[in-house]
Amino acid sequence: MNATLSRRRMLLAGLGMVLAACTDGSARSSTTPASSPSVTAAGTPVATPACIVTPAETEGPYFVDDRLNRSDIRVDPSDGSVRPGVPLTLTLNVAGVGTSCTALQGAQVDVWHCDALGVYSDVSAESTVGKRFLRGYQVTDSNGAVTFATIYPGWYQGRAVHIHFKVRTFTGSHKTFEFTSQIFFDDAISDMVFKQSPYSSRGSRDTRNAADMVYTSNSNSGAMLLATLTPTASGYRATFGIGLRIA
Repeated sequence: MNATLSRRRMLLAGLGMVLAACTDGSARSSTTPASSPSVTAAGTPVATPACIVTPAETEGPYFVDDRLNRSDIRVDPSDGSVRPGVPLTLTLNVAGVGTSCTALQGAQVDVWHCDALGVYSDVSAESTVGKRFLRGYQVTDSNGAVTFATIYPGWYQGRAVHIHFKVRTFTGSHKTFEFTSQIFFDDAISDMVFKQSPYSSRGSRDTRNAADMVYTSNSNSGAMLLATLTPTASGYRATFGIGLRIA
């Protein structure tokens, strides 16, 4: 990763830190998806995020509205290749926060993150235009949940390990709500993952959670954005509750 690209990424992150919004534990307008989900209050009480509003964070690098409705984001649809890395099953549970937490059905949830070597797809600065690995969206079910098959994120200069996510709701083709934030990972688990190939080819990362400009913004809000990680036979399962005050 060259110094110019690193500075660009850190500038993007810094610009987003002036934003404020609500969610549990961006800044660019997006285009309407080809088929817009309709949101309903599912009426299903949810135990998490226990009616905690999730802190918003910068959109950061690099949101691209590729409109890829899929659950397995490891695959690059341009050539069918699968991005290598430790398998990660990511489940996000989205709830509306009011007097209680109620599952939010029909919301579009996009996720995107870098690969094991710290590279994002479909970005000119990364020389990956036309590639679409580690990007996609799902629409929340009656329990407010979406699940993605992906890999444990890598790292790049100046940032701790993270995954970006965006939640949008629509009425017909009209976007009615947008929320953007990031999910962080336990440093001790990242240390173990990064001893494995292909992560290990990069050497030691330079930024841990406590030194990350996004994690420490908004009164150290990153502590509310840590995913719950559990080991599986082949990798990890990550879960995270997103609490949104929409009205």
